[in-house]
Amino acid sequence: MKQAPVEASSSLDIGIEEILARIPHRPPFLLIDRAEDYRPHQSIVGIKSVTINEPYFVGHFPGRPVMPGVLIIEALAQTGGVLMSKSLDVDVENKGIMFISVDNCRFRHPVRPGDVLRMPVEVLRARGDVFKFRGRGMVGDKIAAECEFAAMLIETPA
Repeated sequence: MKQAPVEASSSLDIGIEEILARIPHRPPFLLIDRAEDYRPHQSIVGIKSVTINEPYFVGHFPGRPVMPGVLIIEALAQTGGVLMSKSLDVDVENKGIMFISVDNCRFRHPVRPGDVLRMPVEVLRARGDVFKFRGRGMVGDKIAAECEFAAMLIETPA
């Protein structure tokens, strides 16, 4: 019996070019550099390489820079947006993905310059144009932040 071909690992990875095509965020507010382990309608792992050049480090906090927790949650939401956009093959010219809720958010470990923030995001449920996710921001084996969040597909104004 012939087996179905296994997808090459490179097809499970998403580079910056595709991220820019899938979500509208741009620097300095683009908080995902690439993604790995994409599984349609199921999960993805976003990657953010945190550098001292991030504009928020100037004031958060001088002498002991820490990535703001709300931006870690935004990075998780952007990762979920890439998963949703690719899974639904969203027409980004006419539709957008809006972050609509966040629940059960916890901050557990600081994210600092030089860290690589890995963001595993999984779909908890999807109904039509609304997805509910669970995400974690990880630095090494430490959980920096975790939450559940939802997003919905909307028509963008002409």
